[in-house]
Amino acid sequence: MEQGHEKRRTNVSIYGQQYKIVGSENPDHIKQVASLVDKKMREIKGKNPYLDSSQLAVLTAVNIGNDYLSLIKKLDNDQKDGDS
Repeated sequence: MEQGHEKRRTNVSIYGQQYKIVGSENPDHIKQVASLVDKKMREIKGKNPYLDSSQLAVLTAVNIGNDYLSLIKKLDNDQKDGDS
């Protein structure tokens, strides 16, 4: 295998559940991602205490997806402004 692309296992906790994440990313990066997801889930659950786990997971994914697309759009707009 190429160096830097080897699979690593990283144990994380998200919303009280333990997960083993397998991938080539740095374990610290994986832990940051897991922490972000955990924080977002707790934030959403705090505002919507009656959500079940599936609803909470989907709303968390939607919120993170929205944040991601907003950042991509902002980066694209900033890049276009810089080209002018």
